[in-house]
Amino acid sequence: MSCVTSSRVFAPSAKLLSGFNKNNVNFSVSSAPSSFFSNLFSSSASFPRLVGCGNSMNSLESRRLVSTGLRCSAAQQSGNSASVASLGRDDSDERVVVLVIGGGGREHALCYALKRSPSCETVFCAPGNVGISSSGDATCVPELNIANSSAVIDFCHKRGVGLVVVGPEAPLVAGLANDLVKFGIPVFGPSAEAAALEGSKNFMKSICDKYGIPTAKYKTFRHPVPAKHYIQEQELPIVIKADGLAAGKGVIVAMTLEEAYDAVDSMLVDEMFGPAGSQVIVEEFLEGEEASFFALVDGENAIPLESAQDHKRVGDGDTGPNTGGMGAYSPAPILTKELESIVMDSIILPTVEGMVAEGCKFVGVLYAGLMIEKKSGLPKLIEYNVRFGDPECQALMVRLESDLVQVLLAACRGELSQVSLEWSPGSAMVVVMASNGYPGPYEKGTVIQNLEEAENVAPTVKIFHAGTALDSNGNLVSAGGRVLGVTAKGNDLAEARERAYQAVEKVNWPGGFYRRDIGWRALPLPVQPNLW
Repeated sequence: MSCVTSSRVFAPSAKLLSGFNKNNVNFSVSSAPSSFFSNLFSSSASFPRLVGCGNSMNSLESRRLVSTGLRCSAAQQSGNSASVASLGRDDSDERVVVLVIGGGGREHALCYALKRSPSCETVFCAPGNVGISSSGDATCVPELNIANSSAVIDFCHKRGVGLVVVGPEAPLVAGLANDLVKFGIPVFGPSAEAAALEGSKNFMKSICDKYGIPTAKYKTFRHPVPAKHYIQEQELPIVIKADGLAAGKGVIVAMTLEEAYDAVDSMLVDEMFGPAGSQVIVEEFLEGEEASFFALVDGENAIPLESAQDHKRVGDGDTGPNTGGMGAYSPAPILTKELESIVMDSIILPTVEGMVAEGCKFVGVLYAGLMIEKKSGLPKLIEYNVRFGDPECQALMVRLESDLVQVLLAACRGELSQVSLEWSPGSAMVVVMASNGYPGPYEKGTVIQNLEEAENVAPTVKIFHAGTALDSNGNLVSAGGRVLGVTAKGNDLAEARERAYQAVEKVNWPGGFYRRDIGWRALPLPVQPNLW
């Protein structure tokens, strides 16, 4: 594994608890079916502080999980000082079969990076998409039902899978990682309990309250009348959030009281987001610059990834409704090394330590959506995601030069203290091409042409597929809202932007659109008219 001095490992002094019990809740991951987690996170119930990760495992299960380097073993929960990092593994000659769960642009980028890893034997992706398959970045398995843990486990055993990387949040919240761990399959991704950091904004906020993590002032409501009374007492604009998973669309920034009331009614009365909106968070509006901060976590240690900045609004100049992300670049100049240290010390590490104290270690990617406040210049946590961001992942994966397979296995084994990361110099940018109408109703099946010509603009251009398919005539067509992530590297951000937009202009897709100002906060310079 490549080692450089620029990466740092942060290790909180977490206190591991034995026989931990809060609110009379005891829970055993090893004995619970996936349906438990699905029901838990789709319900409107408040999230208790769960105790999991092996309380009822027998000694044989505990030894098996520790020996394979997996977290959530009984030994870890009881504070056993013999960590898996001390096992003295030598994985230099290890060749690993990897299964990536998901089928979007993030998963395509992960497949691309994993495929390039020296220790990777082969990459499967379920369900994958036509772009992942045609690029040769992975063998797609569309017939594998990723909602069925038994089917995934059976596939892993038959194919000799040595690492599962879960891309999307829904399978994590539903408990896929729990089930894989139970059967001794190394999985990079948090347990259902730990995934509540994304699965419930109310849970995330409660962790912030308890462990002193800076975040926006908020209050949670289940009924519209008290929510509206509270809103009347607050300053505008104000933010209304669905508590659960809403595919990146459950956040409304209301500029007027009427907009705020409508947002509350849409979630609590009209049930726009179903169970995900059965309770809402009313949150103060933070003014400043948003940034995305990623850290790999092995339960106790955390390693920051390179910085990135997303563009959530659909229109140029950050206008229009929120989306899943219209573009990103890395690194983000606003996240200086000084700010990185502040984020790690005040947000990431208290979260890692807090999750241990709550009885469910976090293993995976902590993706902190931050606001760098205009007044103070200090970061506050807007939200957590428990997986790689999309489209930030695309910009990060083209820059990563370390062996990603070994890095993720080290996280699974609790060995991140032995890891540092190597990144290519310069910058990367991804411009998302989306179907006309997105994030509202959009048309599927529109023909896309000239992708090969677009990728040939420069050797550093890579197009990641997020929502594509083949029609009956063999034409590449749109099959989603966000469809392509046109990604490019450059010696600096200006060069990365130029190459990315040159590639975008080569794509022939009348049914799509894209923002023309990705990177505008970092590059407030006159731009080329033909690109913008």
